Amino acid sequence: MAIKETVDVSKIKYGANGLVSVVVQDYESGEVLMLAEMNAEAVEKTFTTGYAHYYNAQKKCVMKYGVSKGNTQTVKVAFLTEDGGSLLLKVVQKGKLSAEKNAVSAFSTQIKGAYNDIGGEMFGRLQRIVAEVKANPEDGAYTSFLFARGVDRIGKKVGEEAVELVIAAKNPEKVGVINEAADLLYHVMVLLSAKDVKISEVCSELCKRNR
Repeated sequence: MAIKETVDVSKIKYGANGLVSVVVQDYESGEVLMLAEMNAEAVEKTFTTGYAHYYNAQKKCVMKYGVSKGNTQTVKVAFLTEDGGSLLLKVVQKGKLSAEKNAVSAFSTQIKGAYNDIGGEMFGRLQRIVAEVKANPEDGAYTSFLFARGVDRIGKKVGEEAVELVIAAKNPEKVGVINEAADLLYHVMVLLSAKDVKISEVCSELCKRNR
């Protein structure tokens, strides 16, 4: 259920067309999901209900995200630029943005660079992939095998990979550390999913400890 709270929207500056630009970002992974626009009505409905509403230029009306497909975007955090001219929403999105492309983001066409150096964003993406396998087991898939064996088996693998990482760290080459760290982090993500723990909850705890 969406969280309802009082939000001060008085600093939002609408353009001459009565709209404000909105960047929508995944709360867990940090992926940019879409660009949109809101008018005052959409802003009011968004922060009153907790669910993202946008201005639909084609239909010239305010619509709740995903209303025709039963999808939602629950707003977790919102930011405003210093000049008040743009909004950034961090949301938990239910459903795909594009069923045809099986995409959660409107930015699905890559035109430059290698998508392999994305830092913390990867954990959110991996969390979603693991959750999908958990909900829809696949015959022969290693992740499905782990979930079928339960927390004890997953926990054992976490322990084994942790030991292997320590052993790799004793060698001068870093490639072994990279490989073993990847194995450990993957199994940790599976364990978190098995216990229904979100990576954002772990990050929140880390932030508390970093003060």
